[in-house]
Amino acid sequence: MRAPFRDWPTRLHVDLPLLVLLSLLSTIGLIILYSAGGENMDLLFRQLMRLGLAFGVMLTVAQIPSQWLYRLAPGLYGIGLILLILVMLLGDIGKGAQRWLDLGVIRFQPSEMMKLAMPLMAARYLQDRGIPPAGWDVPIILLLIGGPVLLIAEQPDLGTAVLVATSGVAVLFLGGLSWRWILSLAGTLAAAMPLVWNLMHDYQRRRVLTLLDPEADPLGSGYHIIQSKIALGSGGLFGKGWLNGSQAHLQFLPEGTTDFIFAVYGEEFGLIGLLLLLALYIAVTVRGLRISANGQNGFERLLAASLSFTFLFYVLVNTGMVSGVLPVVGVPLPLISYGGTSMVTLLAGFGMLMSIQTHKKMLAP
Repeated sequence: MRAPFRDWPTRLHVDLPLLVLLSLLSTIGLIILYSAGGENMDLLFRQLMRLGLAFGVMLTVAQIPSQWLYRLAPGLYGIGLILLILVMLLGDIGKGAQRWLDLGVIRFQPSEMMKLAMPLMAARYLQDRGIPPAGWDVPIILLLIGGPVLLIAEQPDLGTAVLVATSGVAVLFLGGLSWRWILSLAGTLAAAMPLVWNLMHDYQRRRVLTLLDPEADPLGSGYHIIQSKIALGSGGLFGKGWLNGSQAHLQFLPEGTTDFIFAVYGEEFGLIGLLLLLALYIAVTVRGLRISANGQNGFERLLAASLSFTFLFYVLVNTGMVSGVLPVVGVPLPLISYGGTSMVTLLAGFGMLMSIQTHKKMLAP
């Protein structure tokens, strides 16, 4: 007879491998944040509180059976779309962007909600219409993706728009999109590049040009990337050691606790530390894909795979922009960067993965 305490992951709908990996990443995040924040205990305490809230949301979402997620998908998508329209009409403006709704007590960012509503809606649509997508299903899903993405890009919030688009397009591709559609979409996207360039804001075009030649404006638009590369390169193989990174501690590296914390980590823990961190991210993604492979139906498999690939995309975009491979689009490093809203959304997604994995065991004959 098994001891009752051994069944706690099943009883609480917790996927233990995923919980361990996410906890490891969060612990590393707190350690490097303490250094990047100049040993500021208040900053560390606030991040700890946010992590507690985010893990609480993850465990709460894990209690919701995937059948309920399937039923809730259209409602969540519709509410998210209405809130994005309200942001455009009535949203609060801060730092040149109109992204929030003032609810009196807190300011709410509806685009974060759409990061979850989009893959839910796309996965439900394909489950209902059949997999792989055919005929008018592809244009309809592209419209479902395009509406919210354009509203978010208009705020402007290019980083979130790209992540929301990725979560929806991932469902489409994983659903078995034909090569004819893939080549057609790639050609259309390439042809639309001049139009996209003209529609971009001046600061967004400047970021792309800075990527090509950061030394053209070393004290202006190229400053972030140049300092970030210096920090990563100076870390060498084993790094300078925890709390010994000069770029962040001497205030050379802007946004060292948020978007560019990967550079602080690289300077202090070197190439070996970076590879270990990336290995943890890959392990989380592989676990998510394993849950996807064991899903009971198309909805579960597509949702889990989309959430896993979107998580990996977060990592690739952040590390790409910090190392100067991609333009700076303001995407945080998952579970490492200081901040709360995106972390709550991210862990809510992992709650869905845990739900798919653990409720399956209860339903199995």
